[in-house]
Amino acid sequence: MKLLIDENISWRIVKPLLEFYPDSIHVNKTNLEQPSKDTLIWEYAKKNNFIIVTNDEDFIDLLTLKGFPPKVILFKTGNQSTDYLIQKLVAYKQAIIELEHQDVYGLIEIF
Repeated sequence: MKLLIDENISWRIVKPLLEFYPDSIHVNKTNLEQPSKDTLIWEYAKKNNFIIVTNDEDFIDLLTLKGFPPKVILFKTGNQSTDYLIQKLVAYKQAIIELEHQDVYGLIEIF
């Protein structure tokens, strides 16, 4: 399972997540210009089979407009530590696995 971590989340989250989501990367490790436009991140994720992890609600608009893939994990937790976000992603792993194989919906919101 491949997670693409958006720019608004620290790149430091990736290394600890690799144990649970081995093919995950941060947007800053892509060939996209920095900072990247949401539409470019969307297209990159779609082309490379990533699930986008973000706290940017603009991705809901893209999901509504374009459908999925890619699918989106949206943090609605406000500003939280990297450790907190890691704990949440680990706790939601089963739901994220189900999201990856789901044909009905393309979004998980984490509160």
